[in-house]
Amino acid sequence: MPTTRKEIDYTRLLQKIAAWSEELGFQQLGISDIKLSEHEKHLNDWLDAGFHGEMNYMHKHGSKRSHPEQLVDKTRRVISVRMDYMPPDCELSDAVLADPELGFISRYALGRDYHKVMRKRLQKLVDKINNQIGEFSFRVFVDSAPVLEKALAEKAGLGWIGKHSNLINSKAGSWFFLGEIYTDLPLPLTQIETNNENHNHCGTCTTCIDICPTRAIVAPYKVDARRCISYLTIESHGGIPVEFRKDIGNRIYGCDDCQLCCPWNRFSQPTVEQDFFARHPLDAPDLLEMFNWNEDEFLKNTEGSAIRRIGYRSWLRNIAIALGNAPTSKKVVRALELKRREFSNDPMIVEHVDWALREQVGSLQSSVGK
Repeated sequence: MPTTRKEIDYTRLLQKIAAWSEELGFQQLGISDIKLSEHEKHLNDWLDAGFHGEMNYMHKHGSKRSHPEQLVDKTRRVISVRMDYMPPDCELSDAVLADPELGFISRYALGRDYHKVMRKRLQKLVDKINNQIGEFSFRVFVDSAPVLEKALAEKAGLGWIGKHSNLINSKAGSWFFLGEIYTDLPLPLTQIETNNENHNHCGTCTTCIDICPTRAIVAPYKVDARRCISYLTIESHGGIPVEFRKDIGNRIYGCDDCQLCCPWNRFSQPTVEQDFFARHPLDAPDLLEMFNWNEDEFLKNTEGSAIRRIGYRSWLRNIAIALGNAPTSKKVVRALELKRREFSNDPMIVEHVDWALREQVGSLQSSVGK
């Protein structure tokens, strides 16, 4: 084991790190510097436009997000990794979206919470490096701190940021998670040429912009989170604006439309990571059945899942909207009425249940009048 930094062959070390990362289940690894001035401007313009909505933490951390060395002292390099997550055994997304009696859950949330899975693997990677060279400065991140993960992954050669603001890889599409290790190790940078396979290949395609149900992609590479279904159903904890409720359809946790339509996802591969395999019946759940869960059942049925993070109240809010968009049914009306009675002292839930009831009862009256 080297006793000083001068004795370390960083090129050889990087080769070992890449091999270890593959052993740990990551599909790709790259190294970037910490210069993010271009992305910092994009972030500040986005914040100034108010596109972050209720995500006030985006402002709170100041420049730490675009200056890794301010977040973790002595940071010189960022090790970025990706891990594919599309479950191989889940119900087809299009089939679920087409059935208004089912609830659609973003495919990333069908298995175990990725934060836990990837953080544990990244820590194992750090341990292997530590065993090889001795102690070094590091910090592991998985969507858990002010980190411009997509910008860093782009600089590390893992792909390019598409017009929908997700990272796209020319050989793997966009169905993958990202993780980072901030470090003081002067590892060789991933060499990226402007004409290489992961340079921006969106071209003139605007499919993701055109298909977005709520028109959240207001311009290429610019998403107004306040209109985004993923933001509305996951990040927002208050009332969902009425203007978006019909367009939400049966999406009860997140939205994958901009990825489902992306031509590059024809190259994506199902994950081999069993932790990300779909937990049935979350890949095609019955709306009424889930709406009837009490809080204990919700916690039990979402144990270890990212879904649990939104809490029971937001879960009911989201399903109430989907039931308002569901086919006219006396069973649905009855379930909504019972839930309204149960949560009569909760203004947020009452508001969304009442909206759903108006949609259902109005449809029932219309069908009777015909």
